[in-house]
Amino acid sequence: MQAPEHAAENHRALLKAGDDPKKQRKVQRKKAPEGFVTWTEEQFWRLVEAEPETLVSRMQVSHSMLLNVLAREGDPFEAMRALLRDNHEDPRRQARLSRRAIQIYRSLLTAGVVERLEAPDADGRVVRLVEDLQFGFALNQVLSPFALAAFSVLDVEAPTYALDVVSVVESTLDDPRQVLMAQQFKARGEAVAEMKAEGIEYDERMELLDDVGWPKPLQELLEAVFETYRQGHPWVAETPLSPKSVVRDMFERAMTFGEFVAYYGLSRSEGLVLRYLSDAYKALRQTVPDSAKTEELSDLIEWLGEVVRQTDSSLLDEWEQLSDPAYGLGDEAPTVPSPLEPRPITSNDRAFRVLVRNAMFRRVELAALRRWNDLGELDADAGWDAERWREAIDDYFAEYDAIGTGGDARGPALLQVTREPGRWLLRQVIDDPEGDHDWAITAEVDLVASDEAGEAVLTVTGFGPT
Repeated sequence: MQAPEHAAENHRALLKAGDDPKKQRKVQRKKAPEGFVTWTEEQFWRLVEAEPETLVSRMQVSHSMLLNVLAREGDPFEAMRALLRDNHEDPRRQARLSRRAIQIYRSLLTAGVVERLEAPDADGRVVRLVEDLQFGFALNQVLSPFALAAFSVLDVEAPTYALDVVSVVESTLDDPRQVLMAQQFKARGEAVAEMKAEGIEYDERMELLDDVGWPKPLQELLEAVFETYRQGHPWVAETPLSPKSVVRDMFERAMTFGEFVAYYGLSRSEGLVLRYLSDAYKALRQTVPDSAKTEELSDLIEWLGEVVRQTDSSLLDEWEQLSDPAYGLGDEAPTVPSPLEPRPITSNDRAFRVLVRNAMFRRVELAALRRWNDLGELDADAGWDAERWREAIDDYFAEYDAIGTGGDARGPALLQVTREPGRWLLRQVIDDPEGDHDWAITAEVDLVASDEAGEAVLTVTGFGPT
């Protein structure tokens, strides 16, 4: 251990002053930097000489541990038996851990993650991971095996399939309480405004507000599947299911990280939001089998990873370099991305296209709600202030009754992209009730500015029939 820098400089200054008391008194001692937690040599020796705390074993058996053991060469049963016996737990605790390991193993068999072999393979394994699992597959949440089971009840052909998979994974993650409370506060505020407009009395409003909470997509389906799953896996009862919508809410609202934080007033909880998004991204990457992924879901996962990386690249780059040896390596020379600077946002074409699509669809949603003031805040610098948006939106509604905002409206088929050097030209087709598709929002994306900003820098150039 070394002395703090300011303490070392003060010591050197006293040595220069020598033994003369007058010179020593004239020495200008440096203070510790603001916010520095001071410690002294006396505190150091107190730590050295104090009675150390007793170390207490806290061994846990998890799905990830078992998967890692199963991936090794040799007999996994012998390896687990050694782990469960050669530790510092007491015999009763060791027996409990052994039962837990058997329960997890049976759940992995039921979920189809592992399979028994009729005879040991060349590496001595008698059980192995199934061959169609992707590199880096892991079950890092207690309820991850439940998520695997729940994926099978989703309709792959449903337009909301990708978002439904996200909802399944989110229901297994720890609750970000501040985010959920902010969502509930926002939902209750909107509900109160609607009830006031309908003339509902105060006492009845307060009673109705008890039923308003944060969004919980697929709640009934997930709870029904969980109840069935729990009957065959009773130990999961100690870990409650928690349906919620943070990633899904952010994607459906077509918001950037900053817009989401501002919308819910979470500026003091940005770190919590970012950590949750990072955990969700890792869970989606590692838990969802390749067989359950669609193009839309893969796009969504890439988008989420880029959102986290552009906000704080250190959260993901180190993890991905550890989990994927090829991450960051070019075709010719190895170039590992700096953990201090995110890679250019346009380098991930799939994620950037989703960011662009979200930015365009956000304008479609605001136009559908006739919120030209919000549109003006987005595009005033491009000459599209609130008044110009209002006139264009009024012209549209003079011809059609509504603007579609469903799954088809936000799909990639209605976004036409023309790639040019340094820019993308966009045409977001409006999903009108008649299916004419003759109205569109046109825009231009500056690729260089997008890399500098870490998000899609988009300039609206028109809204009308084309």
